[in-house]
Amino acid sequence: MRMRRTKVFLLAGLFLVSMVSFSQAAEFPAKDLNGIIMWGAGGPTDIGARALTPLVEKALGKQIVLQNKPGASGAVSVQYVYNQPADGYTLLYAAQDPQIYRVMDISPLDFKDFYPINIYGRGVGVVVCNVDAPWKTFADLISDAKRNPGAIKMGSTGPGALAHISASMMKAIDGATFNHIIFPGDGPVATAIMGGHVQFSTPTMLACKEHIRAGRLRALAILSDEPVEGMEQVPLITSFNPGYKKFLPWGWFLGVWVKRDTPDDAKKKLVGAFKKGSEDPKFKDFLKNMGVVPMGISGVEADKFLTRFQNVTAWLLHDAGAAKVSPEKFGFPRP
Repeated sequence: MRMRRTKVFLLAGLFLVSMVSFSQAAEFPAKDLNGIIMWGAGGPTDIGARALTPLVEKALGKQIVLQNKPGASGAVSVQYVYNQPADGYTLLYAAQDPQIYRVMDISPLDFKDFYPINIYGRGVGVVVCNVDAPWKTFADLISDAKRNPGAIKMGSTGPGALAHISASMMKAIDGATFNHIIFPGDGPVATAIMGGHVQFSTPTMLACKEHIRAGRLRALAILSDEPVEGMEQVPLITSFNPGYKKFLPWGWFLGVWVKRDTPDDAKKKLVGAFKKGSEDPKFKDFLKNMGVVPMGISGVEADKFLTRFQNVTAWLLHDAGAAKVSPEKFGFPRP
């Protein structure tokens, strides 16, 4: 009799535990969430996170408390989120940087360890030069660079950044090489071009669009194989050499991730809320004003995009002599 009673209590206890677990899963999110931004205040990752989050909070019915945790090319934030429970309550607001961590020997982590809730936009580089430069087209720039290998000064923000990767593409496709001058950001790069300290670069559209419109910079090409809204008058780089198409689309991107093994129900609710927020007309206008191409992809589609980006970038860095570890070590196929 005692054994039967014990079994009944045990079964009742297990039932209650399962019911509590089911209830907690069904009501996700049951509390406010934390959003960890991998870069500091004022940059595209931070600005994008703070524009999107209020719209997502309406759909979730909970607050997302945002916190900037910059450091080590964003690896501080990536490691922090990875160390948290896989319950969907800690979000990683990130850019493209984790996809080069392994070849740059920064961290063993990358987006393989996280589930893409929403990659909401990607940036496009613009080849710009000083308005007094002799080049009227991208073809002029390439011809001059090939006549004078390594002589033309190119503003850059360091290995793995947009300008460095675009220069690697130009070397791979057109055989052009440049003298890289490093600056702390795309804003200072644009200023340096206008001041004649460097001759050209490929900053983000966000950093140079208004300068182009005001006639302070000359746009030679867009690092894209399809037109970009608001910059239709600038030629595509593929119009000068179709060989660039195998690397495109390429550019920095912005999105939100959770740990890969987060429960499916939490992923589903987060995907739905961020989809709703990213499709809000206010946010679409925000992306347009930033010069960001809308994406709004998640799950398998986003993983395919991330894998392609990683393969292209890793091999471009390797071929430019900037990668610290060969992509072959990680099985990254050459594009």
